[in-house]
Amino acid sequence: MANLPESLFVESSEPSPSTSGANPNPTETKTATLEQLILALQKDQSRERALFLLSKKRGDDLAPLLWNSFGTVFTLLQEITATYRILSSPDLIARASTRVCNALALLQCIASHPDTRMLFVKANIPFYLYPFLSTTNKEKHYEYLRLTSLGVIGALVKVDDPEIIYFLLKSEIFPYCLRCMEVGNELSKTVATFIIQKILMHDKGLEYCCTFVERFLAVSRVLGIMVEQLAEEPSVRLLKHIIRCYLRLSESPRTCEGLRGSIPVRLRDNTFINLLRDDPIAMGWLQQLFYNVTTVEQSKTQPAGGSYGRLIRG
Repeated sequence: MANLPESLFVESSEPSPSTSGANPNPTETKTATLEQLILALQKDQSRERALFLLSKKRGDDLAPLLWNSFGTVFTLLQEITATYRILSSPDLIARASTRVCNALALLQCIASHPDTRMLFVKANIPFYLYPFLSTTNKEKHYEYLRLTSLGVIGALVKVDDPEIIYFLLKSEIFPYCLRCMEVGNELSKTVATFIIQKILMHDKGLEYCCTFVERFLAVSRVLGIMVEQLAEEPSVRLLKHIIRCYLRLSESPRTCEGLRGSIPVRLRDNTFINLLRDDPIAMGWLQQLFYNVTTVEQSKTQPAGGSYGRLIRG
């Protein structure tokens, strides 16, 4: 690797961009190559700056370089595990949160790349994120950690790989996502619900959720809570993920009967019509959901979905 720019090693009493929110120096970003920045991760005095600059870079070359360069993933995991000891403290230092979030962003890059994704999973690296997903503190620095960690898992489930779904089920990701759906802000709730949705779309994921009544009730309870919250603070993206989860659960004979009495009233009345009137896909999901949880004879005498069905037909 090439020699490192001296600017990466300069000690300074000024706040770093990673904590002040300033943009990186354009000249510095251009002159420091990926190889130079990855090498800078190995030095204590340049690691924080290198993490920040690398987290801003995107490209197909970054993930393989991160994974295959000597000691880099170990260094990223060191940054993550070093934060565990302050997770239970009353206040998470902003600088520490930003620094570990930059490390998590690089792990997301590895999780997203087809050449490194399965290596990432087989190394059990997602386990290192679970302490961040288990926190219940709602302060913004904890939320940053929660959201960035969810982003790594979200990158894994986007590819619809059964092996990845099996790994996540085996590692008990469900309870962690449900906790994030309860305590996170809108973005965290949306990503966590997206992960649950993607897992449920696989037969193994649906079977996992529906085999034991306790699991089904836990998912149904959290979905219901979020629906009530959305009535006060609407979010179309989150609502669509929730509806899709309900629809998928209705496709299991084990849980369809249970859903009949647990679907929130606000999904049945006019609460969300204005949110969804311009989204025929989501409206169709609702219509199919209500059809699935009613008997065939009931569906003949009353259009599934009530006012939603009438709205779709105009």
